[in-house]
Amino acid sequence: MLTEQPPTADDTTAPARPGTWSALRPLVLRMHFYAGILIAPFLLVAAASGLLYALSFQAEKIVYRHELEVPVGDRAVPLAQQVDAARRAHPDNTVKAVWPAHEEGTTTRVLMTGPGVEEGRHLAVFVDPYTAEIRGALPAYGSSGALPLRTWLSELHRDLHLGEPGRVYSELAASWMWVVALGGLALWLGRKRATKRALLLPEGGPRSRRRTLSWHGTVGLWATAGLLGLSATGLTWSTYAGENIGALREQLGGVTPAVSAALDSVATAGGGHEGHDGHGSGHAEAPGAPAQDIGIDRAVRAAAEAGVSGEIAVAMPTDATGYVVKEMDRTYPVHQDAVGLDPADGTVLDTVRYADYPLLAKLTSVGIALHMGTYLGLPNQLALALLALAVVLLVVWGYRMWWLRRPGKPVPAGAWRKVPVTLLLPLAAVVALVGWFVPLLGLSLLAFLAIDGTRSLLARRRARTA
Repeated sequence: MLTEQPPTADDTTAPARPGTWSALRPLVLRMHFYAGILIAPFLLVAAASGLLYALSFQAEKIVYRHELEVPVGDRAVPLAQQVDAARRAHPDNTVKAVWPAHEEGTTTRVLMTGPGVEEGRHLAVFVDPYTAEIRGALPAYGSSGALPLRTWLSELHRDLHLGEPGRVYSELAASWMWVVALGGLALWLGRKRATKRALLLPEGGPRSRRRTLSWHGTVGLWATAGLLGLSATGLTWSTYAGENIGALREQLGGVTPAVSAALDSVATAGGGHEGHDGHGSGHAEAPGAPAQDIGIDRAVRAAAEAGVSGEIAVAMPTDATGYVVKEMDRTYPVHQDAVGLDPADGTVLDTVRYADYPLLAKLTSVGIALHMGTYLGLPNQLALALLALAVVLLVVWGYRMWWLRRPGKPVPAGAWRKVPVTLLLPLAAVVALVGWFVPLLGLSLLAFLAIDGTRSLLARRRARTA
């Protein structure tokens, strides 16, 4: 990231040659230098917190083993009985959704809201599906159901626990990561080397700037594709660039379709009871529940008949909406079918199939799963951890090269003047467009230019005075 100074004796740099690259190289080198100096700290924090987040999936299974795992029994009790057990344990809360145990030895999650539950979160009550015993209750966040440990690390990665202002740091890191990665890739590929092996594998030898540069370049080369993917998917969650990305997706018809479970006729509960498989539960529902309800067990069977089964999430009905049953297999996120059901008789109100998603929505779904570490499970999480570790090392190696070459000077200012006008004008137009679409990139780039211009002006004044 910090390969900014003129070559020394331990460098093997391609000699200047006429052409596009020889004109662009000083400009790319200078930009890579400034990005390394000023943006690398943000990348370092994002990578370190991302590394911890990638490891949190397996840590979560250990820390919350009692809540997540149970001895395998002979047969599961009805879901209605499991939900009733959660209600009795937390009578002041309202059931919003249920995640039935999807494999042997795991618990059912009953997601509730109510007193003491933060906005945007649920109280996840863990129920033994074989005995309806309550195994515990924990705050859960998001569609992935992240528990406290992973939620804390996720928020550290996203905003450093500073709220909305803190999200500027992560957006700035995501905005520049692809620029730094592509700039470094171009500089590394443009170097002259004795063997092709030096392009792909780091060189040994005594500790020196040359060996550090070799490790910096080769690791960056192998990590480039992953870094570009993390940057692109990270920007979809960002505040400012995320808005533009969402608007673009909408214009291109790439919005993920949502299943509808709206009821034509609205009937309020009026103090009624929820029926489970035709039998009352014995517990009064919260206001707004439907007067007629087939119960969660029959709703799950009706969804399975409609082709929605496996690892599912069941959103409970209200007076205006029916059951919504969604597939939530994130290990291989093509199982995302969803169905809306009338709570009165189980009639299918609407169905959304993953196969019918627009291509852009499918790509977004896979990209988000990869960024979150859920695609293919453990292999994805290990890959994320390796990428995060690579970024940490790249930053450290970059600063080390800078330190070893002190008091070297940056590439002289005015590198843009060497770029032909026929190339400079289109390049400026592209940079302006990208800067508008990714606002924090554009604003920080203007700040770089202002700093660079000020330094150049002061240097010229000192030279005239001398």
